[in-house]
Amino acid sequence: MRIRPSTVKDIPAILAIINDAIAYLASQNIDQWQNGYPNVSQIENDIKNNESFVVENTAKEIVATAMFTNRKEPTYKIIDGKWLRNESEIYGVIHRMAVKKEFLKFGLATLIFHEFHLQLEEKNIKSLKIDTHEKNIGMQQVLKKLGYKYCGIIYTSYNAKRLAFEKLIS
Repeated sequence: MRIRPSTVKDIPAILAIINDAIAYLASQNIDQWQNGYPNVSQIENDIKNNESFVVENTAKEIVATAMFTNRKEPTYKIIDGKWLRNESEIYGVIHRMAVKKEFLKFGLATLIFHEFHLQLEEKNIKSLKIDTHEKNIGMQQVLKKLGYKYCGIIYTSYNAKRLAFEKLIS
């Protein structure tokens, strides 16, 4: 398995993975990603900004995707709770992480997080922040296993409640 930046040619595979995740979330009665987000223009924008990544297996099949940036997330300015580090400091952010349904139990989310932790360490950036739906127990379990701390509640740009987590990167 290897992680690499996404290209425009990857968009169909990325969208297939995201559509699988949308269907899975709906089947679990989780209203996350049920409003037309993420979509093609969002993925294109992520690629344009060099913030979209894919995981390829040894057969060069795309099996996971994620958006990763160290640009500040505007919806993280206001939190009902407290971040571990000051909001004015630079931090990493992960959004739009999804794994192909046939590869859900292969530890790909952990692989993705570890890669992004390494990228932050190389830039001397001290934390990574992420948010998820309160019913998305699978993602919450991954975050807790990886040492993320629950920090509070944020609201997305479309006013959806999300649980916010942060990990200090050493």
